[in-house]
Amino acid sequence: MAVFKIIHTTKYQYNWPIKESINEIRLFPHNFENQEVLQHQLLITSNPIVEVTKDFYGNNVGNFNILEPHKEMIIESRMIVKVNHSLKIPEIDTIKVQDLDVEKEKNSYLLRLCYPENILQQKKITSYLKKINATEIPIIEIAQKCSEYIYKNYTYTKGITNIETTLDEILVHKKGVCQDFAHLLLQFLRTAGIPSRYVSGYVCPNSTGLRGEGATHAWVEFYTPKQGWLGIDPTNNIWAMDNHVKLSVGRDFNDCSPVKGTFKGYAKQTLSVSVSIGYEDGRQFEEVTDVKLKKLSEEVQRQLDLIEYQIMVQQRQQQQQQ
Repeated sequence: MAVFKIIHTTKYQYNWPIKESINEIRLFPHNFENQEVLQHQLLITSNPIVEVTKDFYGNNVGNFNILEPHKEMIIESRMIVKVNHSLKIPEIDTIKVQDLDVEKEKNSYLLRLCYPENILQQKKITSYLKKINATEIPIIEIAQKCSEYIYKNYTYTKGITNIETTLDEILVHKKGVCQDFAHLLLQFLRTAGIPSRYVSGYVCPNSTGLRGEGATHAWVEFYTPKQGWLGIDPTNNIWAMDNHVKLSVGRDFNDCSPVKGTFKGYAKQTLSVSVSIGYEDGRQFEEVTDVKLKKLSEEVQRQLDLIEYQIMVQQRQQQQQQ
């Protein structure tokens, strides 16, 4: 058992004032058998009203608007969470892929999580599944072997991928971060016919030095009728344990994005995310990440260039008048 105090801060900054910012957040830690939320608080710029609902996957989702012009938006999620994954390694389970057919027929939720993406490099996925004889071994063994394969053959490298990086690119370059490896493991498991979902959360630092620790993290859960949803972390090739704090689940990152939204106005934006994790003994760990955003469209870039030019002209005119 472990208790963590986590502060997750998301900061958007704009070079010109924007308005009517409309946002959707999934920053509410899960309450479930192995994780108890002792305290949770949201602090948001302008203190807007946050309407909370549940999505298809059972996540709490918050929606809020900031209508007045602003050059900065900060969302701070503060939580105290107690985690107790009593089973670090799942029990022996002989369930095979074909044994899941009845479960999938009865449950459309499971069936929805069985479809892999259509990718150009799919032969690499099917070839490895054939190599390990995935149709004949238990699904837990499939998950273990695929996680180990990713861990041993793909290099954990920050800064070379973003939310737009495709599975084909990851399969070719064999480099990425936890989000990429989670998506890759999902492709393996879904190709095999195993219901699997993306998990967004945190992996808290420990003495062994886990990869991706101290920041937002991603791993995978797959379903077995005997034990329910089992978490496995391909970035570290371990089962989800006391260091893993779960925020949300979904088909992929898009279903679990901690913050997403839109706004009115033309402005360049920057995004930084910091995660601070405190322990019961007083230790503190913090990591700040500058997030790569989508490239601006040509039209938006032209408008921004025009605005900057107009402001430059106005400033010169004011200087001449003085």
